[in-house]
Amino acid sequence: MPDPLVPARRIAWRGHAARDGMRLVPRETPVALTYNRTTHAVMLASPADLEDFAIGFSLSEGIIECAAEILALDIVEVADGIECRMDLADNRLDALTKRQRRLAGPSGCGLCGLDSLAAAIRPAPAVSAGRGFTPAMIQDAMRSMPAAQILNTATHAVHAAAFWTQEHGLVALREDVGRHNALDKVSGALARAGIAAAEGLVLLSSRVSVELVQKAATLGAPVIVAISAPTSLAIDVANAAGITLVGVARADGFEVFTHLDRITTRIARHVA
Repeated sequence: MPDPLVPARRIAWRGHAARDGMRLVPRETPVALTYNRTTHAVMLASPADLEDFAIGFSLSEGIIECAAEILALDIVEVADGIECRMDLADNRLDALTKRQRRLAGPSGCGLCGLDSLAAAIRPAPAVSAGRGFTPAMIQDAMRSMPAAQILNTATHAVHAAAFWTQEHGLVALREDVGRHNALDKVSGALARAGIAAAEGLVLLSSRVSVELVQKAATLGAPVIVAISAPTSLAIDVANAAGITLVGVARADGFEVFTHLDRITTRIARHVA
């Protein structure tokens, strides 16, 4: 597979001087997801952890209900990009037909190619109650991310998604030029490892848009923690799905937008 990091020549202007040199940038590659020899989607993604991506995408799109329903998975480099070639069990072909779409997905978009407005804001499945988390746990989880973000350390240009539990710390972290791709990769990693999302935190290095809430709900994650703020629609969908949505999670604290009850220490509320 191609290296996810690419050297690029640039002119750097610092202070009052220009300097010629090189820097690493993230590779952005067309990745086709095919089922039973038919292309279902083409996404622009980072060419790393593609087995996780293929499984996670299939789960979040409702094409499969568990990783075992993919009977074969091959990652094949082709002339124009990379193909994730999957064979599905017969009982999942009907689900694929119902969810069928053709799309070219830019790295910044998780909803391109949908055939209706209703599909874009489809209700997310309700999540289980899960467990509670203290503010200290949330801050510990977010502090664990930067050291594991290898691609972002090299490029300062990719997103990360991760899963954290109190017992094991950072269980999985995946990076991608697309924030929704990164979350799909985490979903696939957890499915392959047989880890349930109900007992931990989904962590995001980006803002929270509605497709990330939908994907986290499909994963069964009761808590999302993000470094940036959510959109209004993300808040609405998280609230309806029973997800605790935590945003603006920084060194000095965070903000809880929905379902505060999972935060087990009382947080003072001030209304201006």
